[in-house]
Amino acid sequence: MTMAEKSISVDGIDPREFYGPGNKHLGQISLLFPKLKIVARGSSLKVIGESQEIERFEKKLGALFAYYAKYGHMSSVVIEQTMGGGFPSEEIPEGDKDVIVYGNNGNVVRARTVNQQKLVKLYQTKDLLFAVGPAGSGKTYTAIALAVRALKNKEVKRIILTRPAVEAGEKLGFLPGDVKEKLDPYLQPLYDALNDMIPVTKLSKYIEEGTVQIAPLAFMRGRTLDNAFVILDEAQNTTLPQIKMFLTRMGRNAKFIVTGDMTQIDLPKPGDSGLAATMNLLSKVKGIGMVTFDKRDIIRHPLVKYIVEAFDRKNPKNEDE
Repeated sequence: MTMAEKSISVDGIDPREFYGPGNKHLGQISLLFPKLKIVARGSSLKVIGESQEIERFEKKLGALFAYYAKYGHMSSVVIEQTMGGGFPSEEIPEGDKDVIVYGNNGNVVRARTVNQQKLVKLYQTKDLLFAVGPAGSGKTYTAIALAVRALKNKEVKRIILTRPAVEAGEKLGFLPGDVKEKLDPYLQPLYDALNDMIPVTKLSKYIEEGTVQIAPLAFMRGRTLDNAFVILDEAQNTTLPQIKMFLTRMGRNAKFIVTGDMTQIDLPKPGDSGLAATMNLLSKVKGIGMVTFDKRDIIRHPLVKYIVEAFDRKNPKNEDE
């Protein structure tokens, strides 16, 4: 019997999430390997026991790390499946076919409606997608989930989220602070979606190192965006020259998604919106996909659907009042 001691790094996983509340996950892992003594040492594990058993433990732990790298999700069920012999250790559970990405605190982001599923499917074959439709239909949220999944799967090296800095009807007035602080109110919905899908500490690190970038549309001018997943949100508030500028930033190995709602144009002259015109111009270009969401896709509070319907009845042509 050969006894050994080994230190195994748990880098890449937030130790708090890996160990679980009150070291619950670590306790579960220890119970699954009773022949080993497993001790937490910050961002590493000290493992003592027979060499063969340590080797088996490392292989199972590797499957757990691979699962987390792909889905960003940790739970007792996942630990039991990956480390308890529920399936071969070299495999990673695929989960529900409609799951796009596993978010924080057990949050599962799924393609819940027909058009959300259509957007996910088109993503597999199209490098540029347009997703338009009413508030609450999940256009942007689904697009950001696809971007987070692509980053986790190493399909792209960075995520870039952008919006035109156009006030939605109200005047924000003078905002103190630097450029970022002045513009963050326009970009907050994008932060909110990311916060659902990426742990706070990891998201802060991604933003600091530029892996995730959130910026107003004007900051895109002059850039070539390679190896990136880029989302233009609220595109109904772009003019034709602006949206042309954005689309021509597309570089090698890039995925672009443009989202918008033609009923919520906040430009001083709604006729200046370039989104509908751009979609008409590009409608027959191969390699571009377009998905039109509708009231059936609304997944916010049930009242939102009826609110949208009421406004549509009052203003069926979506003319500016």
